[in-house]
Amino acid sequence: MKLSALAVFGLALLAACQGGSEDADRPPTAREFPRAYRPVSISSSNQFSTEMQRDSVNEAQTVMDLANIEKGMTVADIGAGEGYYTVRLADRVGKKGRVLAQDIDPEALERLGERVQRDRLDNVSIKLGAEDDPRLPAASFDRIFLVHMYHEVTEPYAFLWRMRSALRPQGQVIVVDVDRQTDQHGIPPRLLFCEFGAVGFRLAQFVRKPELRGYYAQFEAADTRPEPSEIEPCGMASTPPAEGQALSEGKDRSV
Repeated sequence: MKLSALAVFGLALLAACQGGSEDADRPPTAREFPRAYRPVSISSSNQFSTEMQRDSVNEAQTVMDLANIEKGMTVADIGAGEGYYTVRLADRVGKKGRVLAQDIDPEALERLGERVQRDRLDNVSIKLGAEDDPRLPAASFDRIFLVHMYHEVTEPYAFLWRMRSALRPQGQVIVVDVDRQTDQHGIPPRLLFCEFGAVGFRLAQFVRKPELRGYYAQFEAADTRPEPSEIEPCGMASTPPAEGQALSEGKDRSV
C-alpha cells in the first residue's frame, strides 16, 4: 500500500512538471501572466549613445519638457543604466523632489551609485529590479520613465501590471523608443499601445521628435486593471489606439 501511494505521488509530480514545461524558461512569478509572443532585444549596453551626443540634440531637456517635469516631483528612472536621465531628472526636480533609479544590472547600479555619491545627488536613491517586476513602492510616483529600454523587457504584462500601482493619482508613464522591430532595439508604436492597453493603461500623448531619434509616448492609468488571467496578449500586428485616445494638439497621429 505504501509503495502504491508513493508511485501515485510520483506520477502526479511528474505530470505537474510536464504540465508546466512550456513556461520553464520564465520566472515563476510571471507565469500567471500571458507570455509575450514577440522577440526581445539582447541587452548589449546600458547606454543608447554617449551623453555628449544626447545632450548635443537636447534629448533629455526635450523629454522632460514633454513630460512636464517640475520641482518637487517624485520620479522613477527604470533601466537607469549609467544614469543619463537620473542625474538630469535629479537636477530638474530639485532638492524637494526625489528620483528612484532602478535597473536589473547590479554592476550598472554599482557604477551609478559611485556617480551619485561623487556628484552628491542627495535626492537620488537606487534600487535593483527584476525582469517581471520593477519593485516600485505603491502610489509613489508622478512620472515613471522607460527610456530606450522597454523593448528589452521579457515579461511586459507582469512588468507593466505591477508597475501600474506605483503611480500616484494623475501619474504618468513616459516611454521613449524607436519605431522598429523588438529584436532590433525598438518597438513599433502599435505594439507598444497594445501591450500598455492590455494591462489597463491609456495613451495620453504621442509625438515623434528628431531630438529623440524615435518617438515619445505618454500613458496614464485607466479606470480598471484586469486580473492577470484576463489579460489578452498582443500579436505583432496590433491595432492602433481608438480615435478617442488620440492626443493633444501637435500630436503625431501617424503610427
